[in-house]
Amino acid sequence: MSLRLFNTLSRQIEPFEPLDPGCPTMYVCGPTVYDYVHIGNARGPVVFGVLADLLRRRHGDLRYARNITDIDDKINAAAQKAGVPIADITGRFTAAYREDMAALGVAPPDIEPEATAHIDDIIAMIAQLVEGGHAYAAEGHVLFAVGSFPEYGKLSRRDRDEMLAGARVDVAPYKRDPGDFVLWKPSTGDLPGWGSPWGRGRPGWHIECSAMAAAHLGQTIDIHAGGVDLQFPHHENEIAQSECAHGGRTFARYWLHNGMLTLGGSKMSKSVGNIAKVRDLLAAHPAEALRYALLSAHYRQPLDWSDELVARSARTLDRLYATLRDLAAVSATAAIPDAVEAALDDDLNTPRALAELARIAGEARRATDEAARSRAKSELLGAGLALGLLQQAPEAWFAGGAGADDEARIQALVDERNEAKKNRDFARADAIRDKLAAEGIAIEDTPGGVRWVRKRS
Repeated sequence: MSLRLFNTLSRQIEPFEPLDPGCPTMYVCGPTVYDYVHIGNARGPVVFGVLADLLRRRHGDLRYARNITDIDDKINAAAQKAGVPIADITGRFTAAYREDMAALGVAPPDIEPEATAHIDDIIAMIAQLVEGGHAYAAEGHVLFAVGSFPEYGKLSRRDRDEMLAGARVDVAPYKRDPGDFVLWKPSTGDLPGWGSPWGRGRPGWHIECSAMAAAHLGQTIDIHAGGVDLQFPHHENEIAQSECAHGGRTFARYWLHNGMLTLGGSKMSKSVGNIAKVRDLLAAHPAEALRYALLSAHYRQPLDWSDELVARSARTLDRLYATLRDLAAVSATAAIPDAVEAALDDDLNTPRALAELARIAGEARRATDEAARSRAKSELLGAGLALGLLQQAPEAWFAGGAGADDEARIQALVDERNEAKKNRDFARADAIRDKLAAEGIAIEDTPGGVRWVRKRS
């Protein structure tokens, strides 16, 4: 099998051939930690986490970095509004981000660099750019001179006028060109700041990722990934400053961009309040259903988020876990099917992989002899493993997050109902059924016995 990925830089699907076949490198833009993340922010970590696992299977190792932006004007504003130190905001929301991603089944990256821990690297890179004539100091700022990099715009393929019209470009009198962007900015006494050759200040957003990627992955990395909204100006600026600082060496060989999530047809955006926070969704829905929903569309396509999408994902998982529950007595070891690997090799085609998952479950339900049932269970578990799904016991899934005490209470009521039916006390059996139904618990009479599940809306 050969992994093929759509490279935004070339606008075509290409075979993935890392510089070091034994250990590819990948950098994914992480969160700016000033608030809880919304579900759109989770799409990249989920999808590119699947890619990270695939790369490890293909190459044996991987160096995967996903950064934390912990110095930013939005963070400063949040700290001032709350009347607390900056570290209180960044510490709280970094921890929350890690908790939310773990709940969605996203494994931590190999490296999680924080911008404030790389100030020396950032200053050193800016100094290289100034020395090379690619940046200049002006009124306490240091700016990148876009005119010094003839290939500026090669990722987004926009002309200069379109770039300036379509981006948030600060027009300032100290800029030589309206498109020049900030590498370093001055800090007043009430803002975080560090000493530098250009005075006390703090880094611009774009230079942070360039410096962190170089520090941990080298001057040329295999894969750089993030949301399509970062393509310009963030990723365009990363290319310019990195390649100019490193003597023209290619910064990233493959660029991957995930499509945006919409809510009611409009792009999710914190600035307009059109968001669904991961933390709120986790309180209302099974985490695995959220993950399934994020994988249900191809990563490069937009995905419209809705309660119905999540409910539909949960119902699908009900069927898959019911199949595993029916195979509980069958011995099997997870093995990822070739068809699932082939789907993921085809530019991370998770919808096709999910279709394979459903097909395997269908075969498992139809299997009659022990060998066929064991093979189907093995493939079902393996397909789930490749996608980060079906990794809990069916009983835990159907308990719907109930605590052990609550599970025991519900099971005791189910047992009491069974005993009442044996004793032909149908009134009592019906009363227990109605009580459980009011709690959202459904009773299933199956050939294998009586089971209970939490009903899905």
